[in-house]
Amino acid sequence: MRILVVEDSRVVSRILQHLIAQELGCDVDFAEDMATARLLLTQYKYFVAITDLNLPDAQEGEIVKLVQGHQTPCIVLTGSLDGQQRKRLLQLGIVDYILKENRFSYEYVVRLVTRLKRNEKVKVLVADDSMVSRKFVRSLLEQQLFQVIEADDGLSALEILKSQPDITLLITDYNMPGLDGFGLILKVRESFTREELAIIGLSSDDDESLSARFIKNGANDFLQKPFVHEEFHCRVLNTLDSLDMIRKLWEQANLDYLTGVYNRRYFFNLFEEQLQQIEQKKTSLTLALLDIDFFKKVNDTYGHDIGDEVLVEFAARLKHFFGQHFTVARFGGEEFTVAFRGLNEDKVFSLMDKFRAQLEVEAIQTSQGPINVTVSTGIAGLSDESLDNLLQRADKALYDAKELGRNLVCIEGNE
Repeated sequence: MRILVVEDSRVVSRILQHLIAQELGCDVDFAEDMATARLLLTQYKYFVAITDLNLPDAQEGEIVKLVQGHQTPCIVLTGSLDGQQRKRLLQLGIVDYILKENRFSYEYVVRLVTRLKRNEKVKVLVADDSMVSRKFVRSLLEQQLFQVIEADDGLSALEILKSQPDITLLITDYNMPGLDGFGLILKVRESFTREELAIIGLSSDDDESLSARFIKNGANDFLQKPFVHEEFHCRVLNTLDSLDMIRKLWEQANLDYLTGVYNRRYFFNLFEEQLQQIEQKKTSLTLALLDIDFFKKVNDTYGHDIGDEVLVEFAARLKHFFGQHFTVARFGGEEFTVAFRGLNEDKVFSLMDKFRAQLEVEAIQTSQGPINVTVSTGIAGLSDESLDNLLQRADKALYDAKELGRNLVCIEGNE
C-alpha cells in the first residue's frame, strides 16, 4: 500500500509521517505543492491521497480534481471550511475532509485510511426499489471503497444473502413491494446474528416511530432520507466499527488464543444447547478426542515457542481436514477434539485414521526445521447420556490408544 501526502506545512507532514509509520507501516510519498504531486501521480499508483486544500501553486483546491483524475481516493485537509466549500467538496466525491485543529485530527486521518483498507474486503448489500436511491447510496459507498451489491426489493435481497453469506452490511429501504424493510430484517435475523451481519434502515417517511421500530426489529441503526453525505458515512463507519468490536469480543470469548480454533467454552455451549435436539431427531453425534504423542519432548527439546508452532500447525491441519463440515476445538495443552454430527463411530474411525496416517508421514515445518509428530485418538458415539459422559468415554478410548502404543485410533468399548 502506498500513500501520497500533499502538504506544504512541514510540521503537519512530520506529524502525518510519524502517525502513518507507527500505525500503518506503508510507503508514503510527500509533495509540498501541486506540481510535485502531479509528477508523483504519474509515477505511482496510490491507495489514497491525503492533501491540503490550499497549496502554494493551487489556492482554489485544484489538487482534488488532479488526484481524482488519477482514480485515487482523496482525503482533504484544511485549516478552515465554509458551507459553500464543504458542499462543493462533497459533490466532488471526496472520501472525507478533516479540519486541521489538533493532533486528534491527524489521528482521525490515519484511522480513516485504516478503515478504507478494511473496506476493500467488505461487501455491502443495498436493498431499495428506487433505482435513483440505490445508485446514490452505491456511489457514496464506493467512495469509501466498499464492494457494493444491489437488490431492487426485499425478496431479491434475501436470495442474494443466501447465495453470498459473506456480506457484512445490509442497507435497506422501508417501503418496498413484496417484502418491506421490516419484513426483510425479521427474515434476515432468523439466519444472521448481529455478530455476522449489520443492518441500517432507511426511509423517507416522516413517521417518528420508524427509527425505534427498525432497531427493535433487529437493525443496528436508522437514517431518515434525505440525509447528508457526512452523516451517512459516519453512521456506516460507526456501525462497522461496532461490528468489528463485537466480533473481536466474540472471538476472544470463543476462539483459542493460540491456534484460532474453537475453545472448550464454545464447544460446551454449542453442544449442550444442541444435545436435546440431536437426541430428539435421533441424529448421531460422535466425538474424537486427540492428543499429540510425547508433546512434552517437543517442548523440552526445542522450547515452548517451537512447541507453540507445532500446536498452531497441528490445529491448522485439523481445521483443513475437518473444519468445513465438523467442529474442531482445542481443549487445552496438546489436546483437541472434533465433533461429528451425522456420522457413526466406524465412519469417524476411518476419517481419523486417515488423518493420523497423513500426520505421521508429513512433518510439521517450524522455524527450527521439520518436526515429526504423531497423534493418539479416542472415539465415542452418543448414547442416552450427557456431554460430560460422552467426553469421558472418548477419553477412555484415548487412554486405550496410548496404552496400546500411541499413534493409534481407538473406539470406546471395542477391544
